[in-house]
Amino acid sequence: MEGNGPAAVHYQPASPPRDSCVYSSCYCEENIWKLCEYIKNHDQYPLEECYAVFISNERKMIPIWKQQARPGDGPVIWDYHVVLLHVSSGGQSFIYDLDTVLPFPCLFDTYVEDAFKSDDDIHPQFRRKFRVIRADSYLKNFASDRSHMKDSSGNWREPPPPYPCIETGDSKMNLNDFISMDPKVGWGAVYTLSEFTHRFGSKNC
Repeated sequence: MEGNGPAAVHYQPASPPRDSCVYSSCYCEENIWKLCEYIKNHDQYPLEECYAVFISNERKMIPIWKQQARPGDGPVIWDYHVVLLHVSSGGQSFIYDLDTVLPFPCLFDTYVEDAFKSDDDIHPQFRRKFRVIRADSYLKNFASDRSHMKDSSGNWREPPPPYPCIETGDSKMNLNDFISMDPKVGWGAVYTLSEFTHRFGSKNC
């Protein structure tokens, strides 16, 4: 595996290798939905250990470092990003980010330190928030008609995934409810970076 550090040596990834995962550039929400689906279908780990994590803020301007879109020293400024969090029964958490240059999966503490760095050095308007949704809830409730990826003329900004749009019995498009960092909206719980690190990391437990 690509893992890093002693704790990763004995960890068996919940996913196939990165290059075997279902992936469409700029559709991170669907890539992670498909990863949750894979974990559910392969039953290697309880789905209850896994979470979809939406990263955004009120201004939809979030810096993330170590992204393939800019693998150097600087961050990419996304409007939102989505990763998978696995809180393993072995006591260590791992992040699965299909768009990072960091290992896949990556130890939680390593990923947070390298990809998010610290809010102390970031202007308040760029500080990240995290909506953490249980994978089973994400699979059940997420829907996207991909309309956010079309320009004003109806042309695709990026080619859509080859499979049908993900929808539920209640909705064809609720992506904004997941991107929103209003705790009164949508599913899951919303955390600041320090809360997220304290809740799921090992250094601040």
